[in-house]
Amino acid sequence: MAKIEKFHVVIIGAGFAGIGAAIKLKQAGFTDFVVLEKADEIGGVWRANTYPGCACDVPSALYSYSFAPNPQWSRVFAQRQEIKTYIQNVAQQFDVKKYVRFGYEMLESAWDDQAKHWVVKTNQGLIHARFAIMAGGPMHQPVLPKIKGLETFKGTQFHSAEWNHDFDLNGKKVAVVGAGASAIQFVPEIQAQVEKLTLLQRTPQWVLPKMDQSLPKLAQALFKVLPVTQRLTRYGVYGVFESLNSSMHHPKLVSQIERLAKLNIRLGVKDPALREKLLPDFTIGCKRVLQSNQWYPALAKSNVEVLRCGVEEVRGNTLIASDGTEREVDAIIFGTGFEVSNPPIAKQIRNKHGKTMDEVWQGSAKGYLGTVVEGCPNAFVMFGPNIAVSSSALIIIEAQLAYILDMLKKVQAQQIETVEIRAEVLEQYNDEIQEALKNTVWNTGGCSSYFIDLNGRNSTLWPWTTFEMRSRLAYCDLNDYLLGFADAETKKKAS
Repeated sequence: MAKIEKFHVVIIGAGFAGIGAAIKLKQAGFTDFVVLEKADEIGGVWRANTYPGCACDVPSALYSYSFAPNPQWSRVFAQRQEIKTYIQNVAQQFDVKKYVRFGYEMLESAWDDQAKHWVVKTNQGLIHARFAIMAGGPMHQPVLPKIKGLETFKGTQFHSAEWNHDFDLNGKKVAVVGAGASAIQFVPEIQAQVEKLTLLQRTPQWVLPKMDQSLPKLAQALFKVLPVTQRLTRYGVYGVFESLNSSMHHPKLVSQIERLAKLNIRLGVKDPALREKLLPDFTIGCKRVLQSNQWYPALAKSNVEVLRCGVEEVRGNTLIASDGTEREVDAIIFGTGFEVSNPPIAKQIRNKHGKTMDEVWQGSAKGYLGTVVEGCPNAFVMFGPNIAVSSSALIIIEAQLAYILDMLKKVQAQQIETVEIRAEVLEQYNDEIQEALKNTVWNTGGCSSYFIDLNGRNSTLWPWTTFEMRSRLAYCDLNDYLLGFADAETKKKAS
């Protein structure tokens, strides 16, 4: 018989969302919980992604917990190792590492409607919990394109999220497929190592300058001695990113940002023909806006070739581009992103009717405030449907955790057994979301992006300000939920 352990709350994942949830639960007096982490250390996406040049595209002042500032950031935009160290130090500081079970991979989570708890099947046994917080994150499952003959490739191939550090790139002919957020970081890092780099991009991206620099010791000392200065810096950065997010509703503002991006191309690339290959044919903001100071200069180097097309076929070591041209390569590196609008976790969560969320959603994820989903009592999803913003993920995390903790406290105080979002509340909210997104550049910018799901619906982005997000998530209204009680007397008192 499989080992069964019981907890009040189970948290899936030990990245920023999972560790944040653990800290907030502990601070609120909830100590009967466990964090399940499939890897051997804390870190989430910053543990998993180890490609050269991996760094954050949100300034460190904002990409950190508001309750755990770090005055020692070495750069405006921290790199991967420093961010991973930060979250591990925070877990240690708030004494929540002891709640983490390493090497526990969630295989499936299903609601037992008779027992009124979640049954989490892991590679180490079963976990039963009254409440579940799914904190695996959206950047979890790499996307690999379907390419004819790829299995016959005789060289080395890997996704940027699964970087092969054993492969020596020096003197090799390398094809990079994709030009997203990861590619613009690792391509400049490997360009000087390889003999030849061929970039295959079906759609070039808009790339803004990255206002990055090392932080002087004086600034670090000031942040430490006068914490208010770091808070003010955080507010300033927040204002910039909030303005960028809000501008996506206003065509005139979008056009000004696009002018800056075009200037960035002109400054980084002198060759008019190459500029033409790198100029997007959609409105800026339609896809995720990227930032880099090294991307365009790297692509202008003599050992780099840029193709504005994808890969049609692979035969042995020959890569055939969709324009019909052929190239011999030693390695293929995929910078093709992650499953965001169709997350794999949707296939692992079963609702009270025994259906996976993937079956329920049919390609279009729906949730309420990005935090709860249909038919899943007592469950919360971090980074759920329509909660993504262009500013810091930490803003989302803290807003969601405020809502979750408010609900858990009310459930405990009123002796409620189950909470489930009302169908009519869910539908009304999603109608409101889609109406707000209708005329934004995210929906009308003329591109194909991971914001838009298989059915052509934007199931990814939050259409309003993050101030609005925090306001809506600051308080849990139990009238939005179907409430279940263990006995009739408790139900009578609650009503």
